[in-house]
Amino acid sequence: MAVKDRMSGNEAVSYAIRQINPDVMPAFPITPSTEIPQLVSSYIANGEMDTEFIPVESEHSSMSAAIGAQAAGARSLTATSSAGLALMWEELLLAASNRMPLVLALVNRTLSGPININCDHSDGMGARDTGWIQIYAENNQEAYDNFIQAYPVAEHPDVHLPVMICQDGFITSHAVENIELLEDKAVKNFVGEYKPEEYLLNPGKPIAVGPYAASNYVMEAKKNQETAMENAKEVILKVAKEYQKISGRSYGLFEEYRTQDAEYIMLLIGSAAGTAKQAVDDLREKGKKAGVIKLRVFRPFPARELAQALKNCKTAAIMDRCESYNGNGGPLGCEVDAALFRNKIMIKTVNYIYGLGGRDFTVEDVYQVFQEMEESELNKTEIEQYQYIGLRK
Repeated sequence: MAVKDRMSGNEAVSYAIRQINPDVMPAFPITPSTEIPQLVSSYIANGEMDTEFIPVESEHSSMSAAIGAQAAGARSLTATSSAGLALMWEELLLAASNRMPLVLALVNRTLSGPININCDHSDGMGARDTGWIQIYAENNQEAYDNFIQAYPVAEHPDVHLPVMICQDGFITSHAVENIELLEDKAVKNFVGEYKPEEYLLNPGKPIAVGPYAASNYVMEAKKNQETAMENAKEVILKVAKEYQKISGRSYGLFEEYRTQDAEYIMLLIGSAAGTAKQAVDDLREKGKKAGVIKLRVFRPFPARELAQALKNCKTAAIMDRCESYNGNGGPLGCEVDAALFRNKIMIKTVNYIYGLGGRDFTVEDVYQVFQEMEESELNKTEIEQYQYIGLRK
């Protein structure tokens, strides 16, 4: 039975953590994720959960402690943002390569410099190739739901990889929305207890792990890790179907919104999808065949599935909320173009950069993007690639 409440995204994720009651949570505060360890430590102090909370001296130590706990057979997690994730860089790679099914609550915030505490996706996208599964939320409800689904995905025997549950800093993390919560018992039954058959620091099976791998073994380890990432796609969908049975809410690798007959589609990640959906509703009332695809799962990247979803439109706008500094576009733009090419789907695409450092992204901005796509098709002209939306001249 659903419990209706009003919560910020940080409160929603913290509530999910309380319901799951993991074994160990090391954490170090950083805006805008600070509320998550703060709220969890309050739950622990009030006797509402028995997670071992470990205050540490840095985010590097936070991930190190989470890895250590997970290696000892405990279910662990942490939370961070921005420079905190960057400080974890070495440990992110170790968590994934050592196949640790821990979970990280990432509240997306721009990376320096210049220093800025507002939202973009430069932190999460900067870690896109560290071997972590990455799942993004549009709103507070999705942040809550995604976190509950994280452990069943991470701990699945075909996966055993860490999961990064991402939400937009301040936009969802601090804004309060209506939300439907599951009862504690339903969450506990869904997630279950963590009883690993094998774990690295098992005193009954002493082994040496991680000091060094000779060249004869490294590629095989990397391939096994990649195979696990490929397996994660099917597991994410399977877990989502099971979650729908207890929540009534449906999730996939991405969400298609009014795309069935769409001639022009905007593809984007996170909270800006709500803005795009509103604009599409307005354009549909004017007879424009516009649609939105909101990417939920960025790693593993659903290349074939996205290519099929885009194949019938005339032009697609690929929206990046971070800069890749490659002189060619953002990370999502590059990956989608590669996916279309490999699947031999030759539609027009245009890559836009938006919302850096919390810059507003408005319904009017979405109108302009769709207008550019339509005018380009009607006039048989090319749209300028790699544009910055809302850039002051």
